[in-house]
Order: sequence, then structure tokens, then C-alpha cells
Amino acid sequence: MCEGHDHKEQKRVNLATSVLAANDSLAQENRDIFKDMLVVNLVSSPGSGKTSILERSLLELRDEFSLAVIEGDVFTDRDAQRIKKTGVSVIQINTGGACHLDAKMIRKGVDQLDLDGVDLLFIENVGNLVCPAGFDLGEDFKVTVLSTTEGDDKPAKYPAMFKKSAAVLVNKVDLKEALEIDLKALDAELFEVSPQATVFHVSAKTGEGFAGWLDWLKAEIKKKQAIKLG
Repeated sequence: MCEGHDHKEQKRVNLATSVLAANDSLAQENRDIFKDMLVVNLVSSPGSGKTSILERSLLELRDEFSLAVIEGDVFTDRDAQRIKKTGVSVIQINTGGACHLDAKMIRKGVDQLDLDGVDLLFIENVGNLVCPAGFDLGEDFKVTVLSTTEGDDKPAKYPAMFKKSAAVLVNKVDLKEALEIDLKALDAELFEVSPQATVFHVSAKTGEGFAGWLDWLKAEIKKKQAIKLG
């Protein structure tokens, strides 16, 4: 009985390894396509305000940079419809049940977008803090959105995502007093799990903290442009 169980476990491990290896190969192909633009994989749990942050960011950046968005959801195109109202090019990808985007899905989305001259491509991933952490899409880096409404223990509970993030946006800080959230404690938790991440306290509703986030993002775009020119 135990031997059979071990065999099944080994098969699952081998399958997972094969799936990730195939994904990583496609992700590298995507990365070659993305060599002239900055690509940000925006991740979070559901309800964090990820789409609202994306909307405000696009509105702030669209006059200075050429932008595009790939929207990922299990079903519906509601978020893509919201993004369209900003005037930015967007393509919707529905996973049909999968809890994450993968490199193959992104490649199909890219084939439907005109990326000529695009400076910044946002990929809004499916709302999930587990599965997207394991799948490279060919992006330059991941940015995780964490809402104050989720409490201060998410980084410890879902460390893989935070460890792989270049930045963390702590959203809905306009609610911190009502929720009695200790942002210093949350920052300490983030630093313990993901010391490499730059942390921004923001509110997609009021715009609080967006200046710092946008300045950081602009600097990253310019770094990528410098590489292109060099």
C-alpha cells in the first residue's frame, strides 16, 4: 500500500516538473518578444483592489508612455471592459477554471495585441496567491497587491509569492484606521518574508501613495529603455 502511494507521489512530482519545464521554455520565448518593453505581472488574492490599482496607474501613465494590458480571469471579461474605458489596449484571457495564467496563454494573448512601440505591458493575473507564484510568464518581475482588509499575516501564509515580488502594494490604506491595521507591523512582516521587495502604501480610491509607486515604475521603464538603446 505504501509502495503504491510512493509511486503515485513520484508520478505527480515528475508531471509537475515536466509542466513547469515546458512553461519555463515558453516563458523564455515570451521574454525574447518582450525585450523592448517592461512587463509587469500583477498578482494578488481576489478582492485586493488589483484592477482598481491598474486603472489608476494606466490613467496616470498613458500620456507619457505607450501601454497595453493582458487581463487574466477564470471567467467573464468584466475587468477587461473596465480597462478599455482607460483607452489602453487590452486583451482578455479566460483560463476556464485554471487558477493562474501560464506562458502559453500569454503567448496567445500577445498574438492578439499590437505591441509595436509599447513601453509597458501589464499582465493582470488571476486572483490567487498560490498558483501564479510557480509560473514564469516571461515578465520582468512580479508585483503583489496586498489589501489592508486581508490582515497582516498574508506574507507568512503565502511566502512564495511575496519572495518572488519586486514590489508590494499595500492597498486600501484609507481604511487603516477603521480596520485598526498596524502598517508598521505589516511592513515588518513583509520585510521578514520578502526583504528584496519595495513596499508602497497606496489607496486606489483616493490616490494616496501613488506618486511613489508611479515614480518607481517609471524608473523601471527607463531602465528597460536604456538596455534597449544600449
